[in-house]
Amino acid sequence: MNVYGIIPARLNSTRLPRKLLLCDTGRPLIEYTWRAASRARSLKQVIVAADSHEFVPVVNAFGGRCELTGEHPSGTDRVAEIARRYCPDGEIFVNIQGDEPEINPENIDALVRTLKECPEAEMATLACPIVHLDQVNASSCVKVVVGRDGRALYFSRAAIPFCRDRDPAEALITDQPWLLHVGLYAYRSDFLMKLTKMPPSRLEQLEKLEQLRALEAGGRIQVGIIDHHSVGIDTPDDYAHFVQRERARWTLATQKVSPNRGGQGNRPRFLTANRRKGFAARCVVSDLVFQPLWNVILFSDFQWPSIFSWPVEWWVHWAKAWPPHQLVQS
Repeated sequence: MNVYGIIPARLNSTRLPRKLLLCDTGRPLIEYTWRAASRARSLKQVIVAADSHEFVPVVNAFGGRCELTGEHPSGTDRVAEIARRYCPDGEIFVNIQGDEPEINPENIDALVRTLKECPEAEMATLACPIVHLDQVNASSCVKVVVGRDGRALYFSRAAIPFCRDRDPAEALITDQPWLLHVGLYAYRSDFLMKLTKMPPSRLEQLEKLEQLRALEAGGRIQVGIIDHHSVGIDTPDDYAHFVQRERARWTLATQKVSPNRGGQGNRPRFLTANRRKGFAARCVVSDLVFQPLWNVILFSDFQWPSIFSWPVEWWVHWAKAWPPHQLVQS
């Protein structure tokens, strides 16, 4: 079964314009999302569906595929255009939010598996248990009620289900009755085309939740339950916190562990002139040799043996690892 991952990319987002091209870590935000999605084993290919020519050279520079779309009211419509024009063999399409650079590839695989295991479902999405009471009443946190068979019964910004005779704080500890909707969708190809031709529904316009259009039309949305969800980047503060987390990860990854000498056991390994030359050489080898090989592994139907694919992935993703804003020492 051919499954494509599509990342809708809009240049001028409302709260943080041009956020997918922000590059304070040395890499554009869209690259993190693309690389994470490309590690999902269930996807045949990951395509960036962009509304601006500015994305094309950026995505091509890190080895991704970018296709331009027309103006659309939603990311789902952008996914449908890419599916119709470029992926005629696609059977399932996954709508991946471009502003979630820390998305777990295993969650994408779990989403695809949820849809494959339920032939009656036209769509699938994910949810995770709510563990903080403030999320229950927050309108920015979408809740979903799920039936025993995993079918989505309703999505709402309100606190559903409602605790009439119990203290919500007690219910949260004992039962965890609330599920937080995770905005990741998988569509069967025919239903995706049908859905995007429907006008916005009454409940969709009321709650401003696009998935309600599918429910009102009688579609079945199967919900997979995961433990945690990734953090989206919606505001300048969100991006600043992501940059801090990324720099902390780089610091841990590049520390040199050495014997404790006078309390100086673990010291950061700064890039001297020789190390910078070595890094430059690794980049050349990776870009000219291993990146093309990795693209072949990602986008071909052949199941490459791990003993071959792992060294190639290591060269592409880790041998080039170097955050110049942190580790260069003059």
